[in-house]
Amino acid sequence: MTDLPSDRAARQDIAELLVRYASAIDRRDWALLRTCFTDDCRADYGDIGVWDGVEAITAYMTRSHATLGHTLHRITNQAVTVGGDRASARSYVDAVLMAADGDSGLNAVGFYDDELVRVAGEWRIARRRFTMVRLGPV
Repeated sequence: MTDLPSDRAARQDIAELLVRYASAIDRRDWALLRTCFTDDCRADYGDIGVWDGVEAITAYMTRSHATLGHTLHRITNQAVTVGGDRASARSYVDAVLMAADGDSGLNAVGFYDDELVRVAGEWRIARRRFTMVRLGPV
């Protein structure tokens, strides 16, 4: 299998997109979060919920993080497969979600399975499935 320079560049761009997603949530930068998804995305977070469209996932993230203190979303082990303007990725997420008092919180660990598309030269998440592996107190 040949690793084309364009594929390497696409994988790097997608890795940066996934970090941008985590940073947007932790900074509560909802405009930045919108740049991570297609307008018609579908985000399936299992028991947490399913959202259709970038506005729906953004509204959920805004509400669910409004009462929290600091959060730290770490995205690792990005395994990306590129095929033209489409790609798939599996990445691990380890999130610390602190309560507003900073003394308690949750640690959520799992993985994302993403389908991505390149729109006007930018990679976006079109479909996401989050699988929870562990949820525990901090």
